[in-house]
Amino acid sequence: MREVAAGTEAFTHPALFYRDQSEYLSANVSFIRAGLEAGEPVAVAVPQDNLKMLRGELGKDGAAVRFVDMEQAGRNPGRIIPRVLRAFADAHPQGRVRLIGEPVWAGRSSAEYPACAQHEALINHAFTGRRVTILCPYDAARLAPQVLADAHATHPVVICDGLELSSRSYAPDHVIATYNEPLTHPPGAFAFSFDSALLPDARHLVLERAVALGLSPGRRDDLALAVAELTTNSVVHGGGRGTVRIWAEGEYVVWEVEDGGHISDPLAGRCPPPPDRPGGRGLLLVHYVSDLVRTHTLPGGTTMRCYLRR
Repeated sequence: MREVAAGTEAFTHPALFYRDQSEYLSANVSFIRAGLEAGEPVAVAVPQDNLKMLRGELGKDGAAVRFVDMEQAGRNPGRIIPRVLRAFADAHPQGRVRLIGEPVWAGRSSAEYPACAQHEALINHAFTGRRVTILCPYDAARLAPQVLADAHATHPVVICDGLELSSRSYAPDHVIATYNEPLTHPPGAFAFSFDSALLPDARHLVLERAVALGLSPGRRDDLALAVAELTTNSVVHGGGRGTVRIWAEGEYVVWEVEDGGHISDPLAGRCPPPPDRPGGRGLLLVHYVSDLVRTHTLPGGTTMRCYLRR
């Protein structure tokens, strides 16, 4: 396979469809080495097994590459842009930056995938005009047809069988809207409605319930911080009141806040505000401390759902 081009335009975002280890290594290693030869900073954020393969294939060249375990750093897709991609690009503001990001793999759950698809679509807005190339590998042999179709819709360029072509179905905003799904909760979920006077009660009751559901002591500060941020947002921006719910789901404690607000900016919580801007960090913190965040927002109502491993 020929080298995957970084492109000359300001921002490029190709999807790489591979079917086996040989294709994966050939395309990604050539992409990495071309960047190193051009003097460009290179970062690789992929699942752990693929990370090991790339390290081994690169040998001593790997010393110049920033490696990130996507299964850890990108467990919540909502923090990949700020904590992985933007963090690396912002640290190298001069010249072009190359990244490999593999946020979708065969082990992703059905709850995680919609957030992954929205993440891939939002990359196109988050990096518009920046001299950044983000190559996104997709395992065409193992991922579902709908996942591959979404990859065509979220990437302006697709690479398959060594050919690099413009995607005919590129429509990232359509993907964002498609996965802005209503979020149903189990009938038995604990629920508490609150306003400004009941904020302390809401936070206390959610933490108390989470402990009863088995949330480990090491995660309780994360929960308390996220609940404080979202319930305050409901009071300040969501009509002055809201409802918080909490339940157990498999290995997770799941909780959500529903209110009458609307999040009009799909990148809210995905991009850090400038250091000199007060506020604007609440949703970012929620993404940082959660294992998964799902959002459903329309004019007249928003639900934000957070998952924490117990």
